Amino acid sequence: MSKFLFIQTLGCAMNVRDSEHIIAELQKSADYKLTDDLTKADLILINTCSVREKPVHKLFSEIGAFEKAKKSGAKIGVLGCTASHLGAEIFKRAPYVDFVLGARNTSKIVAALNSPKFISTDINYDDSEYAFGDFRSSPYKAYVNIMIGCDKKCTYCIVPQTRGDEISIPLNLILKEVEKAATNGAKEIFLLGQNVNNYGKRFSNSHKKVDFSDLLNEISQVNGVERIRFTSPHPLHMDDKFLDVFVNNNKICKSMHMPLQSGSTKILKDMKRGYTKEWFLNRALKLRNICPEVCISTDIIVAYPGESNDDFEDTMDVINQVKFEQIFSFKFSPRPLTPAANLIPIEDNIASMRLKMLQDRHTQILDEIMLKQNGKKFEVYFEELRENNQVAGRTFSNFSVLVKGSEELLGKILEVEIIEPKRMVLYGKVIS
Repeated sequence: MSKFLFIQTLGCAMNVRDSEHIIAELQKSADYKLTDDLTKADLILINTCSVREKPVHKLFSEIGAFEKAKKSGAKIGVLGCTASHLGAEIFKRAPYVDFVLGARNTSKIVAALNSPKFISTDINYDDSEYAFGDFRSSPYKAYVNIMIGCDKKCTYCIVPQTRGDEISIPLNLILKEVEKAATNGAKEIFLLGQNVNNYGKRFSNSHKKVDFSDLLNEISQVNGVERIRFTSPHPLHMDDKFLDVFVNNNKICKSMHMPLQSGSTKILKDMKRGYTKEWFLNRALKLRNICPEVCISTDIIVAYPGESNDDFEDTMDVINQVKFEQIFSFKFSPRPLTPAANLIPIEDNIASMRLKMLQDRHTQILDEIMLKQNGKKFEVYFEELRENNQVAGRTFSNFSVLVKGSEELLGKILEVEIIEPKRMVLYGKVIS
């Protein structure tokens, strides 16, 4: 008899893919079926994020609620990055948890399920060549891991302490996964890694030399693949070869995530980001010049310890020059196991003021950008039904678009004319 699995995923797209791997393993080896009904579940999993403090606090409130709502005999497992860095402490704070599985240990899910109080949090466990079962949350888009771990030493970031050293997944395994996804109808491939454009620097075993630009070209030749996206490239590795492939390969979507973090060269040095304000601007503005249709998104940390008013103004200057289409901005959040955790924080009222100034300015920029899209025509790939007979999709450059329609549009790339631009979405009508 089938058992039921309830899984909640917090955090980034890599966590989404890890959850897909876990679901596939449980369906293949333990005959679990997914359910959205917590009270029906025989197994309850929460796949955690620890990049910022808030998701960690959410973990214990969530699993407390799960324990109260679950049916008798149901198991609870904690997975992901918070599992990696808290480990056995999770059992102490929530003794009703049945197992703890770190972010680098997802291939052990069946063993965890069958062993009392199982714990595995080895951040350098290597499953880069493990053949996971196949499960996709969407038939239209396929997330594909191309690497695991991170070799950077950014002072604010806990990820190297939760996902371990960087290892690239072999090209042949990636291509097999892409081919299978495309055969099953996924027109869009979304490549995942902490620093995707550092791909190919280290494999578990001997493999032919290949870099991220080569990988992009290989994937673009797979039959059925019409769009390629990726996250996140590191500004330090944005060489001319990479930018050239990005611009000239017509399968690569013209959207680029460039994590700035700070516009101050001094703060970037303190953060150990490896590049300067001038380097970032050089890459971003060159990209704007050679690819005018590109949409650029970024991450920014406001009020990193030691950030002066002048440092913050440098960040604002980059925003005003690049005019990002999307910014993910946060106040500095000290994370355990990181060098920045011990630094003297900036007063919260100052941090809040700077964050508001940044977000207000970006709102102005975004309104200007979105207004300019009115009347334009875009090729939109439709992949999600929404309420009120609307269908959601994305343009090649990553604008979110809504049109009136039904499931008949799903999985299709159609021409859409924009008739009403809003701040976060473009409303349009299908014209062909």
